[in-house]
Amino acid sequence: MIHAQGVPEVTDADFGAEVLEERGRPVLVEFTADWCPPCRQLAPVLSAVAAEEADRLKVVQIDVDGNPESVARYGVLSMPTMLVFRDGEPVKQLVGLRAKRKLLQELEDELAAVATA
Repeated sequence: MIHAQGVPEVTDADFGAEVLEERGRPVLVEFTADWCPPCRQLAPVLSAVAAEEADRLKVVQIDVDGNPESVARYGVLSMPTMLVFRDGEPVKQLVGLRAKRKLLQELEDELAAVATA
């Protein structure tokens, strides 16, 4: 699987513990695949966001080919798809490649909520 440096991989088996049970900060989950060119382009963006926003955002990735339960549960049809979870619930869906600046703008509300909590 394409690994964004510093971004852990989750699986169907530990999705609940790593994503749904996280409290206090939102979790950005990237649904990715080795065969997806935009996913490869997004990897350094996710690495940078994960490093810069570690206090306010948890970033993980999940391989769509090896984790069909999570893919089906959240209706993921395109890669890359990013879902933002807060207290176990999906609150935002972002589909497609985007620059770091754009991604951070789209996450602004979730990050601001952590800063004021």
